[in-house]
Amino acid sequence: MFVLVEMVDTVRIPPWNFQRQLNEAIAEELNKKLANKVVYNVGLCICLYDITKLEDSYIFPGDGASHTKVHFRYVVFHPFLDEILVGKIKYCSQEGVHVTMGFFDDILIPPESLQQPAKFDEAEQVWLWEYETDEGAHDLYMDQGEEIRFRVTDEVFVDTSPTGPATAATDTPKKEAPYTLIVRTHFTVNMQLHHQETCSNKNCVTDKCVKILWLAQTLCRWSCTCSLS
Repeated sequence: MFVLVEMVDTVRIPPWNFQRQLNEAIAEELNKKLANKVVYNVGLCICLYDITKLEDSYIFPGDGASHTKVHFRYVVFHPFLDEILVGKIKYCSQEGVHVTMGFFDDILIPPESLQQPAKFDEAEQVWLWEYETDEGAHDLYMDQGEEIRFRVTDEVFVDTSPTGPATAATDTPKKEAPYTLIVRTHFTVNMQLHHQETCSNKNCVTDKCVKILWLAQTLCRWSCTCSLS
């Protein structure tokens, strides 16, 4: 999930920071520049890990700041393909289920990657899994805030660097996420059961509700145990 990436950059230290230790001033500037930023084809930068090499510092004419070429390692969020992660459902839309990990929100489970058969409930704006049993189908809703286990299947990087004005541009360009994970459900951890036939209470404890919920949780525990084998 997290990797160490070797980077090289020239760091500018303003004159009012000359009284500080050089390593401390450089570390602060690097975190200001990179922390919580997406580097194209690298991942989401989290924090500086260490500085491996400092080259000579220079002061250029007309600029009182020092400029130092720095070799360093940075902690980056960049899951590998097929890695299994756990997040929470942020919201659902026609595009699929949007998942958050707290520090990273651009995770999408497209409809074809959900547990099948699945359908989108327009009224409640949630996806649901039509869980088949001997007693018929039961709707397991993917409610907002519920934990969900997913497997990374693809990643999409978008270059969001500023560009020149487009000729004859009439519409405002759609804002795109610089880094998106495309995933599929591995196993839901606590999917709520809506027992439509007997009651409308999500906390229903009738025998039928308890039986279906127990089956879903048992499936989850079994799958988690076998996923690494």
